[in-house]
Amino acid sequence: MSTRRKPGSSRPGLDRHRRRRAVIAPLVERLAALARLLAAGAARPTAERSDVDAAGCRVVAALGDGAMRSAAETAARSGLDKARASRALQSLARGGYLERTHDAFDARRTLFRLSTRGRALYRRVSSSARARERALLAGLTAVERRQLDRLLAKLQRAVASAGD
Repeated sequence: MSTRRKPGSSRPGLDRHRRRRAVIAPLVERLAALARLLAAGAARPTAERSDVDAAGCRVVAALGDGAMRSAAETAARSGLDKARASRALQSLARGGYLERTHDAFDARRTLFRLSTRGRALYRRVSSSARARERALLAGLTAVERRQLDRLLAKLQRAVASAGD
């Protein structure tokens, strides 16, 4: 008697796992694709009118609250990989958009914050992003915007509590 399974047969629990993946994976892929499109599109108008590329605009947005941040922290906040964020930080510093200093507790670590020129760029980036958000949400009713906000918050809480 053979232990091989017939094509189309499944192991117990495998179908449930496949169904769950079929539901979750497209959601994650769609949200990731949407996030990439939004991030790239938000920086584009400012990048087209300045000497700073889209990655630089994302870094400027990540530093917009005025806090001093390391390259790794900036990468995490901007959604860029560490190498791309590091290149953007170096370019922005050379262009006078950033001030850098060494961490008082760890001299090996460099911290960055926006300079006066960087804060001016941040105002343009954030203004452009708010205008784009208004345009994107204009197609939704007030009720739909509130629903979207609640659903996104609910998904964020679910992901945070799952430890992902």
